[in-house]
Amino acid sequence: MKYWLVLSILFLGIVVSAQNQGEIEKQIDEIIKELTLEEKVKMCHAQSKFSSPGVERLGIPEIWMSDGPHGVRAEIEWDSWSYAGWTNDSCTAFPALTCLASTFNPDLAYKYGVAIGEEARYRKKDILLGPGVNIYRTPLNGRNFEYMGEDPYLASVMCVPYIKGVQTNGVAACVKHYALNNQEVWRGHINVKISDRALHEIYLPAYKAAVREGGVWSIMGAYNKYNGQHTSHHEVLINGILKGAWAFDGVVVTDWGSAHDTREAALNGLDIEMGTGTDGLTSSTENAYDHYYLAKPFLELLKSGEIDESVVDDKVRRILRLMYRTNIDKNRPFGRKANQLHFNVAREVAQEGIVLLKNNKSFLPLNPETTQTIAVIGENATRMMTVGGGSSELKTVHEISPLHGIQQRFTNANIIHSMGYASGPSQYGRVIPSDLDQDSLKQAAIETAKKADVVLFVGGLNKNHEQDCENGDRKSLNLPFGQDELLDEIVAVNKNVVVVLVSGNAVTMPWQAKAKAIVQAWYLGSESGYAIADVLSGDVNPSGKLPFSFPVKLEDNGAHAFDELSYPGDGTDQVYKEDILVGYRWHDTKKIKPLYAFGYGLSYTTFKINSASVNAEEFKAGDEISLSVELSNVGQMAGSEVLQVYVRDEKSSVMRPHKELKGFKKVQLAAGQTQTIELSVAVDSFAFYDENNNDWKLEKGNYQLLIGTASNNIKKTIKVAVK
Repeated sequence: MKYWLVLSILFLGIVVSAQNQGEIEKQIDEIIKELTLEEKVKMCHAQSKFSSPGVERLGIPEIWMSDGPHGVRAEIEWDSWSYAGWTNDSCTAFPALTCLASTFNPDLAYKYGVAIGEEARYRKKDILLGPGVNIYRTPLNGRNFEYMGEDPYLASVMCVPYIKGVQTNGVAACVKHYALNNQEVWRGHINVKISDRALHEIYLPAYKAAVREGGVWSIMGAYNKYNGQHTSHHEVLINGILKGAWAFDGVVVTDWGSAHDTREAALNGLDIEMGTGTDGLTSSTENAYDHYYLAKPFLELLKSGEIDESVVDDKVRRILRLMYRTNIDKNRPFGRKANQLHFNVAREVAQEGIVLLKNNKSFLPLNPETTQTIAVIGENATRMMTVGGGSSELKTVHEISPLHGIQQRFTNANIIHSMGYASGPSQYGRVIPSDLDQDSLKQAAIETAKKADVVLFVGGLNKNHEQDCENGDRKSLNLPFGQDELLDEIVAVNKNVVVVLVSGNAVTMPWQAKAKAIVQAWYLGSESGYAIADVLSGDVNPSGKLPFSFPVKLEDNGAHAFDELSYPGDGTDQVYKEDILVGYRWHDTKKIKPLYAFGYGLSYTTFKINSASVNAEEFKAGDEISLSVELSNVGQMAGSEVLQVYVRDEKSSVMRPHKELKGFKKVQLAAGQTQTIELSVAVDSFAFYDENNNDWKLEKGNYQLLIGTASNNIKKTIKVAVK
């Protein structure tokens, strides 16, 4: 075949959507025949910070990628981490994925995916590097805010519509970080040791759902090792599970700099290598891209015959398949730049994701027409949260601060502000202390609190190093910068204190009993201040539910209940000693009361589960259990509740958690309304991973369906049998 025929095939991308996959595969085979060995290898590694090369001779396009999971990152220079200086690369900052998970709303996840995908497409990106679905194992992990919480079922259900939404735009979602990337401090070399049960039951389900249900087009490997081998080119994780058992037909991309060996990268399923030789951070060597593991060293092994050409052909076939789905498909939409529709989606996600943790004597909502004096105290009331955090940093069109949002909504109030504390500027990889005098800030805040009728303390974490940030884990579960002490002094002079926590992680709350109300606000993106004011004023009734447990103290978390080998490891190995008992599974099974439980979240109204029933008492493998739950809103205003269905095995041949989430549904009811809600639970989801047979096992016997509104708030129990 001549090269002009290859160009014709590529042009036929205009009708790809109407062709069957078999015809596309035939075209890919024809293109591969025209490629030289050098051209094939060239397609398997980066040519810049965020692109991999095409083949100019045949008109095969480059692939362009962009961070990240909650906004399309600003343009970066070709071979440095400096901004390229464009003036048209601002984005909508969507809420971080902890907030999306807190909505418990898959329909909203789809809207989120469509909107962010539109912005990626408009910016001519072929791969959007997200969503992140690593499991929340420890509240110290710096990147928890990028993920979807501690429960594999929740993460699975929420990531699938996100992926589908992104990919409707002809942009590949790239699920990350595959797998077991649950710390930052030693992420580049730590060797994770974990049982097969925990791997398959806790840490892999969201990736499996992304592949099998979401049809994701790309997967990003992780930095860490698993059983002695780096996960970005792992024989078991990639060849055995991802491309073998799950039949993933897309592209595996490294995290930036996560490749370590040419032979492993070639033979163990890595398709595109990014970031190597530039160290993934700040420096570069001359012609670094030619010396990647999948560059000249790979070519030499192919030419010598040590590696068969079919190996590179498989990688190129996957890359071309990705192109047919993205930049060769002429039918894909044009995308849209950041606009009001996207800001509306961001605000809706923020509104539904905010979690009301405490509301003593219905202190909230505040009357939006009040003429009282409201003191807004805390650096997070004005600090931008779209900067910092590592690869998730964003250049947003706007970011509405909490202070501004409150000022705009409570227009009749006398609003006064004091910073209270200072954290210093955000800098990747190091902490830069603030040069402001902390004692002066504290005293000014206390004086401000004395003058107010109500104090809104907007604190928490930020995206500085060793907080919620890539490449560094938190040092403590406490609030930083003296906030705990500051809050103690504020509540001593003003009893009407509402704490608004901006964070992607759990924190301790020694001041909890003294606060009138506590709101978990997450990193909410462009519309942050408006969404917070929406909830504080009662314009929006909060409906968010926690996607992870808040422990009373660090040792109450399963990863921290053992020794340093469990977290952070001994510098070489890390052993997941809590095994399958992650998050609420640990708290429930070990009978350790959390500060706030998984699935917990209050409302300004009151809901009541009146009754629950199932369509039968006995089921078999492959059946779907149909539940009918009657739910009433017995309060005074409209609101949404999340019905949650957990399963408990009454008698098992192996240790099982006390209960596991297997279904949920978000329901909106008017004041006084009663509705019968239908939910479905797959009997096969009762199975556990049997290490003796290396497969899932559904045991016959009796099970309990536990229906409630939080993992620790079960209202109805139904017994069923599996025959």
